[in-house]
Amino acid sequence: MERARTDTAAALTPIQWLICVIAAMGFAFDSYELLMLPLIVRPALADLLGVAPNSLEVNDWVGTIQYVPAVAGGIFGLLGGYLTDLLGRRRVLVWSILLYGFSALAAGYSTSVLWLLLWRCCTFVGVCVEFVAAVAWLAELFPDPAQRERVVGYTQAFGSIGGLMVTGAYYLIVTYSELLPAVLGGHAAWRYTLISGLIPAIPLIVIRPFLPESPTWRAKKLAGTLKRPSFAALFTPEFRRTTIVTTVMMACAYAAAFGAIQQMPRIVPGLEQVQALPRTAQEQIISGVQSFQEFGGLAGRLLLAFLAAVIISRRRLLWLFQIPGLILLPIVYVLTPTVGLTLAQWGIFAVGMATIAQFSFWGNYLPRVYPTHLRGTGESFAANVGGRMIGTMAALVTVQLVSAMPGGSVPVRLAYASAIVGTAAYVIGVAASLWLPEPKQAELPD
Repeated sequence: MERARTDTAAALTPIQWLICVIAAMGFAFDSYELLMLPLIVRPALADLLGVAPNSLEVNDWVGTIQYVPAVAGGIFGLLGGYLTDLLGRRRVLVWSILLYGFSALAAGYSTSVLWLLLWRCCTFVGVCVEFVAAVAWLAELFPDPAQRERVVGYTQAFGSIGGLMVTGAYYLIVTYSELLPAVLGGHAAWRYTLISGLIPAIPLIVIRPFLPESPTWRAKKLAGTLKRPSFAALFTPEFRRTTIVTTVMMACAYAAAFGAIQQMPRIVPGLEQVQALPRTAQEQIISGVQSFQEFGGLAGRLLLAFLAAVIISRRRLLWLFQIPGLILLPIVYVLTPTVGLTLAQWGIFAVGMATIAQFSFWGNYLPRVYPTHLRGTGESFAANVGGRMIGTMAALVTVQLVSAMPGGSVPVRLAYASAIVGTAAYVIGVAASLWLPEPKQAELPD
């Protein structure tokens, strides 16, 4: 195993600790907003459409609800990356948090599927913009390479904490929803879960405007040496290979997540131990299985944060997660309908560990391969064009494959469709990694 140079960075100052805390909160609440959808999409669509939760009508809408907001997030996230380089990291962060906080509140009052779709688009836009701005801002605040690797890696690990938070919140809401004030005349748990997305955004809205702007970006802006960002520059000979390969690989990571991992909450209700239970009990079990995925994702992110400062080769670091994921994903999804709930729990833990860690990898890798004036633009292109606009299309592919799969119920056929789409995403991602450029230096490019 290759080792990085010895870390001689000074201890974090109080303001740097505050920055780390706020960044960790931001990553956690980004995930909170996004990962509530797999939990609430089935009951929400059933209520808004007036059909059974496991019906084909719900299945047909799921792909749209998952994909269209991701495309909206990708388009505006791409613009947000450009604005991050043009206007500054902190300003874009604040406005993106405001957008996703208040759109989450509005989504809880949706009266039709189209209204739910609209507000989820707004939430996704806010999260996509916030993530790109936050990674660029955080990376530039810590110039020491080893310290930066740890800070970016460990703060991103809180993305999985956000997943655990929303899983726990959903369990409590499902259990005690009748005790909460009525929303539109009812006590639907999915509405309270959506509304809860406003709560974690409040401390970020209050504190983030008072934190410092990126010193690297600010110094260049004041000196008049900051070059204007350009999407065309991403495809010049210097950056073309990096842009294409990272875009393809982020598309594959998102495809595995949306095409397989996020389908598990709809597979679980079809398992023999679960399908005969009352609706509340089913939703509680779904929440429990989701927590296994989030604990797995947290373990993967923490492991990557540790290894990122130890393993010099970025390609070898990524393979430690890609190869196990390629092996485990098809086994878990093909066998879960017959083996049952235990495999669903521990299988999604392992697959989540291998897949979610890859999202943290890109947060560490991308700032090291683009200069200051292209950092937000380059990150946003890979994350939004590759991840959100192309990768999340896997959700549509998975739900369309359901009707062609064997099996007696929609959840069983969904498991087989997820196995095909998730495995294909991993195969393409591993193949593309062979062309992944290694960063030229440990320091951020100027």
